[in-house]
Amino acid sequence: MHDHPHEAAPAVRIVGLRKTYRAIPAVDHLTMTVPLGGVHGFLGPNGSGKTTTIRMLLGLLRADAGTMELFGEPVPERLPEVIDRVGAIVEQPRFFENFSGRKNLTLLAQGIGVPLNRVGEVLDQVGLTERATSQFRTYSLGMKQRLAVAATLLKDPDLLIFDEPTNGLDPQGIHEFRSTMRSLADAGRTVLVSSHILSEVQQIADTVTIIARGRTLAEGPVATLLAGAADPVRVVVAGAERAAAVLTESGLTVQPDAGALVVNRPQGSVEPSEVARLLGEQGLWVSELGVQRRNLEQLYLQLTEPGSPPWPAPAAGAAPQPVAAPQHGGAA
Repeated sequence: MHDHPHEAAPAVRIVGLRKTYRAIPAVDHLTMTVPLGGVHGFLGPNGSGKTTTIRMLLGLLRADAGTMELFGEPVPERLPEVIDRVGAIVEQPRFFENFSGRKNLTLLAQGIGVPLNRVGEVLDQVGLTERATSQFRTYSLGMKQRLAVAATLLKDPDLLIFDEPTNGLDPQGIHEFRSTMRSLADAGRTVLVSSHILSEVQQIADTVTIIARGRTLAEGPVATLLAGAADPVRVVVAGAERAAAVLTESGLTVQPDAGALVVNRPQGSVEPSEVARLLGEQGLWVSELGVQRRNLEQLYLQLTEPGSPPWPAPAAGAAPQPVAAPQHGGAA
């Protein structure tokens, strides 16, 4: 990979980005910092502005306002200087159906002036060596997606950008693609992946930016964001209605969940032992009891609840704090 003077700068820095279509903002003063190295999840529901943001970053769309940087260089002004450090899959890549994976990549390498020995290296990196001589049309959707990743790796980029890469993949394909992204990050690259499936990205992301309606809701290391709130307790008990009444009278909030009750305290955390004691005192015996680890989806729902404070809470309209560089060596 490449050595550059701006190495201390984050891979991506976006401040106040705005894009409006027919007076409706698709991206609305969005702020995002992607630290060097690791997997950064760019998360939000479909239509929240993720693809528009990525297209502006890559110079495919013009922004109405705001600033963007790749490796400390302003874009789109200096995009030609940094574009070789970026590999992106923004829409379904096109390959020749009747050519093998290897031949498709060989043609591509010749077209962009990359040494042909890179073809074997990138096929190996995405785990396609065994099927390299098979025709592209015989590949599963997951294999086609991994060949697309191999194509982006030909230039040996420092930053890889994947826009909803697991759309349409079966569970096996999703698992393989997650492993590919994690191993690319563990090898020292920065991976920026957008997704509307927050729980899926949580398994591999070091840091995330969560957006809705074109605005940043939260940003930071996954562990830090999830540590900010208490974990609910999930309990299975005979006489659930009476149990819910007992817990509610004690000032706890209770929600039914597939035959169980999910118990929270409006302010602060609730301990499983406390739930068991309150129910036991009323002769209600628990058959299952455990802490539900919070996830990004729950955090997202909490952030988008009517009346929830803007993020970050202290100063209204304050820009999110820069994200600390992630610790590598495993899924968050």
